[in-house]
Amino acid sequence: MRIEPREISLRKLQLTGGVTYTLSLPKPWVENMNLQPQDFVRIDWRPSGALRLTPLEMLENQEKVININTNNIPKESVHDHLMGAYLSGADSIRILCPNPEDRLLQKHIRRFLKNTRGFETIDETDNRIILKCLIDSSEMPLTASINRMYSQLSSLTKDIISAATEQDIRLLDELDEREAEVDALLYLVERQLSVALESHLVASSLKITRNQAVEYSNLARSLERMMDHAYQIAQMVKTSKKIVNQIETSLISQLSSWLNTLKLLMINIRTRNSIEIEESRQILKSTQKEILEYENKLIEERKLSKSDLFNFRISESIRRMCAYARDFGEILLNLKLYDDMIVKN
Repeated sequence: MRIEPREISLRKLQLTGGVTYTLSLPKPWVENMNLQPQDFVRIDWRPSGALRLTPLEMLENQEKVININTNNIPKESVHDHLMGAYLSGADSIRILCPNPEDRLLQKHIRRFLKNTRGFETIDETDNRIILKCLIDSSEMPLTASINRMYSQLSSLTKDIISAATEQDIRLLDELDEREAEVDALLYLVERQLSVALESHLVASSLKITRNQAVEYSNLARSLERMMDHAYQIAQMVKTSKKIVNQIETSLISQLSSWLNTLKLLMINIRTRNSIEIEESRQILKSTQKEILEYENKLIEERKLSKSDLFNFRISESIRRMCAYARDFGEILLNLKLYDDMIVKN
């Protein structure tokens, strides 16, 4: 019976020479893979117990290419298409265009190269631009990107606290660059997730399972959302020079509490201590409750002044940061329980 892609067939295991077990391969698959006698086939023993067969030559020569024809898409969507190609795990992007020198097109390409990691322009002709990724997704640990995202987030938060207490707005310089780096790192993690879900070899090189790759992507997403709110707070503090000294002391204290708790959760990416994770989530829940009570008090007691509105917006961002940090802790528990899971046959 002929087998087609995505179909299932049953094969009997044979014992050859009394010592070697053999299993025949579907002929259509062998022909489709262009395999010949003596060719090597890689065999991966998966944690689930399944075996995965992959022609070795296919692994060495495979390249994923995406063609983007600017004549077939809106001019304003070129950047979105480039980002989609990046996140899908493309190795090369070929931009087919009647005029490579078009200013809007070049603007989209520059923005894309700024927002991503690893892609460079390697060739340009009269009607084509080729972008190629020079970074191997399997060589960059997901934890390295997540640690860098946390480093930027914690650094900005400390500068916010210092700017508010020391009245030094200069500490909040280069806000856009900091946020842009965190966004770029998130895109990198999501690209690696896409590649890892498609290629078991990349997942193996990253030393994580595909389930773990999804959860690491969720961790990165939580950090990026917290960075968005830290950026909003920093912008408010930086642009509201006249009322920066009116930030409520309680809000600074709650922001510090959030930062200390997030630091402990980051440590638990490695240690995965259930007690510490749950204690951190309870602290964050308590901080959220205190902030909500503060916000209700502002609304109920009086008509909000400009200073009150300023503090209300800051408190709202801190409350949301606590919520995302609690999600962060929940993801860590998911990772721990996945590691502790025992599969019985």
